[in-house]
Amino acid sequence: MIARVWKLKHLGRFTNCREASRLISQAEERRLSWRDWVRLRLHIHWCLACQRAEAQMRFLRRAMRHYRD
Repeated sequence: MIARVWKLKHLGRFTNCREASRLISQAEERRLSWRDWVRLRLHIHWCLACQRAEAQMRFLRRAMRHYRD
């Protein structure tokens, strides 16, 4: 139990929607650090708006790949 609390405590503050959208965009260009990745996944797990934003980014990425080919 203490190990779990320690791990969550060291993730830092939870991500808000503005930070999540920034991380979603950055994830398209580079690999996120484990801390940013976990923070983003936790936020997206609970936030319907950011789930939709991430899905839209995936759709756009696939559409651009298809268009490029």
